[in-house]
Amino acid sequence: MTTDEQTIIAAKHTAHRHLHNLAQTGNVQDAYHADAHLWASHPFNKLHGHDAIHDFWHQLRTALPDMERRDSIFTGGYSKPDARMDDSLNGRLLIATMGHYQGTFTEDLCGIPATNGVVHIRSCEVHHISGDKIAHSYILIDLLDLMRQADVWPIAPSLGAEGAWQPPSSSAGIRLDIQDSTAGARAFDTVIDMHNALQTFDGKSLDSMQHGAYWGDTFLWYGPAGIGTTRGMDGFRAHHQIPFLTGFPDRKGAGHYIRIGDGNFVVTGGWPSVTGTHRGEWLGVPATGKHIEMRVMDFYHLVDGKITENWVPIDILYMLHQMGLDVFARLKHIRGNPKRDL
Repeated sequence: MTTDEQTIIAAKHTAHRHLHNLAQTGNVQDAYHADAHLWASHPFNKLHGHDAIHDFWHQLRTALPDMERRDSIFTGGYSKPDARMDDSLNGRLLIATMGHYQGTFTEDLCGIPATNGVVHIRSCEVHHISGDKIAHSYILIDLLDLMRQADVWPIAPSLGAEGAWQPPSSSAGIRLDIQDSTAGARAFDTVIDMHNALQTFDGKSLDSMQHGAYWGDTFLWYGPAGIGTTRGMDGFRAHHQIPFLTGFPDRKGAGHYIRIGDGNFVVTGGWPSVTGTHRGEWLGVPATGKHIEMRVMDFYHLVDGKITENWVPIDILYMLHQMGLDVFARLKHIRGNPKRDL
């Protein structure tokens, strides 16, 4: 094992300890540097310093007082360069996780009504470890899925299947004591080749994107609430790709702050990762003509050199916010507190 691999494993254990302690105690000072930044999904957005970051974790722990963290993927590595990004973001030691926070939902969260029953808040995260603490965090929690669990769905029905995301089929997503940079590099190259194939779309035929060769025949694409999960290329095209290209025909990649490969797992993500003009109906929202930024992460699992599972957290609420749809105002209306004046 190389020195770099040993350093990554040590950072995984540091992050694992801090993140599980945060879920249990909310002690931000022990986990984060004083000047840390946290970029969280809407409506939390950009947070800086201990007080703001404490408030984020405090809201979660208040809503779920018996909250526990359940990881399905826990991986890490040094982020590979992306020419579209500032050099300061390349080469950072990053830990990427996918899972959920589980607990009894006893207090409202962001206006979502408590159910007094068990809920699972889906969370995908990237943490920059510097020394023995977290310097930067990117956290996408799926509040729209929590609305689904609380039976206050505020937008059009999803085209894909809604429900809990499943862990990796191999049950090997927790890689605390494993670091295979060689296999990770091969897997990463496969994913980037697939990304490049997506950019060959001619605007007319889906077959112009020669990305099918990189996917397993029955791959699972786990989309965020609002889009849902799909199976195989036919399901992916029908429930996500066609609606997305219709809604954002000029979409383009904006850059990745994370690009890591760890064994058979690859993680990419951008803030934003994709931009595009809202020129067609999407998620039931008519075209607005607005320029939209998309906060996205991608967690890939490869088997025998092909992508068999892809978990894709997207900040849907932030996209809808940019389109002019205030989901939280709709939530208030659904709960019996509509606007009564212009």
